[in-house]
Amino acid sequence: MTTLNPYLGFRDNAKEAMTFYQSVFGGDLALSTFGEYHASDDAAEQDKIMHAMLTTENGLVLMGADTPNSMDYTPGTNFSVSLSGSGSDEAELRGYFDKLAAGGTIAMPLEKAPWGDTFGMCKDKFGVDWLVNIAATAS
Repeated sequence: MTTLNPYLGFRDNAKEAMTFYQSVFGGDLALSTFGEYHASDDAAEQDKIMHAMLTTENGLVLMGADTPNSMDYTPGTNFSVSLSGSGSDEAELRGYFDKLAAGGTIAMPLEKAPWGDTFGMCKDKFGVDWLVNIAATAS
């Protein structure tokens, strides 16, 4: 099953923000740092949040991350839409990615990511940022 969720961007305070949202909505909060996945060579980014996911008992899912120092960050435009699914959804998700990227720009090609999933980012022709994640199949 493919899911569609908001993905919020922050500059150095994703952990604080996502913990706040957990206090508002309840649920379980999973946090991963750039250092855990060797996703940045910048020593100042090792403890920053690469991915946060808040999942509530009633099915709400909110995701977020710290924006790397090398990327532009403008409050008010610091959100993306995330499409996520399993390996069985790969053809569907790749199709969405290709269609969303058509006439837009690909920021990161849809390929294997350090955490083992297939991941890509693009901006559609209307300026909306999209994240696509295809969960790795268990081997």
